[in-house]
Amino acid sequence: MATATAEILVHQAGAVATLTIARPEKRNALTAAMYTALAEALLAADRDDAVRAVIITGQPGVFTAGNDLEDFLLTPPAGPDAPVFRFMHALADCRKPVVAAVCGPAGIGTTLLLHCDLVYVATDAKLATPFTQLGLVAEYASSLLLTQRAGHVRAAQWLLLGDRFSGAEAAAQGLANAALPVEEVLPAAQAAAARLAALPAGAVQETKALMRRAERALVRETIAVEAEAFGRRLHSPEAKAAFSAFLKR
Repeated sequence: MATATAEILVHQAGAVATLTIARPEKRNALTAAMYTALAEALLAADRDDAVRAVIITGQPGVFTAGNDLEDFLLTPPAGPDAPVFRFMHALADCRKPVVAAVCGPAGIGTTLLLHCDLVYVATDAKLATPFTQLGLVAEYASSLLLTQRAGHVRAAQWLLLGDRFSGAEAAAQGLANAALPVEEVLPAAQAAAARLAALPAGAVQETKALMRRAERALVRETIAVEAEAFGRRLHSPEAKAAFSAFLKR
């Protein structure tokens, strides 16, 4: 598979496609163009019979700090075809198993992990869902999936208070398979992806579909409901004040 953009690198080795977020000078903050590239890379991997597993990773010191707020404010999501929603659905609907390797900060990277099949994080990774601090609400079905995985009170600590949590906490709460020293994270993800790729592809894909069957419609509905609320909140006085304060830092 070819490189998608200078900021989203796509590399195929054997039956494993690796998508690397590569904008370290901006802590891998995601722009609309990067969401488009990620969505297209995921869709291409899903269509390619030669690809049996996908890895999503960032740089050694940062997964993604989240949305590039200046770009986000210039091109806010406007309808289901917006780049961010194309990416969300491409990942949520991917038939191939997806493995995440996470080091450093993870903004929207935290919510996308809920849609990956295997997750390996650095012990000291910094995960967060700081939506209320920006006058916003949860997105990418995190109001549903975080509550399912970690329980209401823990999800409230993350979604309402916006508390950061470490990779070690993520693993303890069932959001990651393992929390590892930073130098072991990507190799662990690569080893898991290689094991998946060596298994009968049809059996792996059908098992993944069965595991997600019961909640698939609910996840899509939650993404849509959250998106509507997120859009309203984005234009609220609270959000405008929070964004203004953030950009002045």
